[in-house]
Amino acid sequence: MAILEMILIIALGGWAGVLFYNANQQRQMQMVLDNAFYQLLEAQDSCISLIQLSATARVDPQMAQQYLERQVKMLGAVPEVDNDGNTFYRFPKLHLRPSSD
Repeated sequence: MAILEMILIIALGGWAGVLFYNANQQRQMQMVLDNAFYQLLEAQDSCISLIQLSATARVDPQMAQQYLERQVKMLGAVPEVDNDGNTFYRFPKLHLRPSSD
């Protein structure tokens, strides 16, 4: 009986470790995408394409697309197409206050 309890404890510990690792990876990926997104908002005059976000964050395009779709819904971005047929999203302008140096 003690062996079964030991196996159960080890299995539960391993499962908890995997869950913790996955949650940590998700958190890190969210931070990478957040940083890339806000960097692009400033640098691209509030216009972001999927390829720009994916390349800047260096993540899989599918993951970048899911993130971008959430941001589009939350911030009310408008999809637009440029002269080359590329789709990008125009987000509300980011108004930064001048620094008080």
